[in-house]
Amino acid sequence: VQLQASGGGSVQAGGSLRLSCAASGLTFRRYTIAWFRQAPGQEREFVAVIRYNGHTSYADSVKGRFTISRDNAKNTVYLQMNSLKPEDTAIYYCAADERIIMSSMALENEYDYWGQGTQVTVSS
Repeated sequence: VQLQASGGGSVQAGGSLRLSCAASGLTFRRYTIAWFRQAPGQEREFVAVIRYNGHTSYADSVKGRFTISRDNAKNTVYLQMNSLKPEDTAIYYCAADERIIMSSMALENEYDYWGQGTQVTVSS
């Protein structure tokens, strides 16, 4: 199983970016895919998740600004990030798991597979 995160970059506050997580080596439609992020000196934190059935959930800090979606035909999950803030600066990782339950979707230790991360930098 491979997860390839891409789409990061440097933007000014208020700008937008779209991250992609392309998966291979798995039956994609069965998997729950999540985004986590890690800022310098901080622990990795949950950002958003989309289940195999399309159900989504977000961290409070990104609700209303970020949108997660999936394209099963392309084995890809997207994270559309709008109204970016300097505090969104982090390395963003995607993660996948087939059997994760709803109550555990925000817990990084519950995910079996991880991508390599993509850097997002938001300047004020």
